[in-house]
Amino acid sequence: MSDANPDPNTKVLYNDQCPVCSYEITHYKGYSERCELPIRFDDLNTEAAHWGMDADVAARRLYVEKDGQLLSGMPAFRSLWSEMPRYRLLARVTGWPVVRPLSEFAYDRVLAPLIYRWHKRRQARGVSA
Repeated sequence: MSDANPDPNTKVLYNDQCPVCSYEITHYKGYSERCELPIRFDDLNTEAAHWGMDADVAARRLYVEKDGQLLSGMPAFRSLWSEMPRYRLLARVTGWPVVRPLSEFAYDRVLAPLIYRWHKRRQARGVSA
């Protein structure tokens, strides 16, 4: 586990072994640390069990726990973005009635499965990030 705040209201579970996931979340983590935001970032490869999840299940999408509520996929991203001033507009726009279903479809049906398959191929080859 990481972050200076021992019990933040927002916790992120991500795959640090996935180059795409790691790159994006490392950016958010750095931003949140610079802004002293109460967000904790957990690597699913060491912390999934603490979240009550199998690492393979957790690797399929982003998970965010916000005020005790577990979110996944685009709702998780929107929750995370809403905590970061630089990304609040993105959280709002992806939540608009017309954009929301499109962004959720793109994440659920295209991006998350593609990134997960890439992760599984990398695992099968024994390649780490």
